[in-house]
Amino acid sequence: MYTPPAFREDDRAALHRMMREARLCHFVTATADGLIATPLPLILDPDEGEHGTLHGHLARANPQWKAPPIGDAMAIFMGPDAYITPSWYASKREHGKVVPTWNYAAVHAYGPVEFYDDAERLLEVVTRLTDLHEGPRADRWAVTNAPEAFVQAQLKGIVGLRMPITRIEGKSKMSQNRPAADRAGVAEGLAGSERISDRAVAGLIPTDSE
Repeated sequence: MYTPPAFREDDRAALHRMMREARLCHFVTATADGLIATPLPLILDPDEGEHGTLHGHLARANPQWKAPPIGDAMAIFMGPDAYITPSWYASKREHGKVVPTWNYAAVHAYGPVEFYDDAERLLEVVTRLTDLHEGPRADRWAVTNAPEAFVQAQLKGIVGLRMPITRIEGKSKMSQNRPAADRAGVAEGLAGSERISDRAVAGLIPTDSE
């Protein structure tokens, strides 16, 4: 990922937070037949390995797990993003030498992937995924709410995934390269948008006090 120094994010805690907040990633492998990508919710275990380890599962019918990967796999996590119009820049009114751009946050994680179909490990990973995403709900659903025989049958339709992260890249492009007045204009403009992602980006624009 091309990352100018102004946009680079190297803080481990910040990278892990961005990955957790993204919730869904694109899991990519290179194979002899070309690239294969699958959108997946993955669990980040931050204390397993140097950079953490990703856990999840995909459908057994998905051909991605059957195709031997060439080199490391890649998990792409996208944070909030927003189009930035030059009309928000104070410098547009000063000299007009401005162009549109896009603000966004992203994390790319790389590592060797292991696929498995052990029923005990599969039950553990689906339980962890369920508990993670049901946690904030008042009326939480649990894997144990379903009949055990039904759950065991469902497990036969998936394959587990484990990816120790050996390399990680983070980028948070939030107008850091613009003058303070331009950043203020971008934050104000995004804050007034009807798009949720625009308003999320507005809160990430650095100010003079940061």
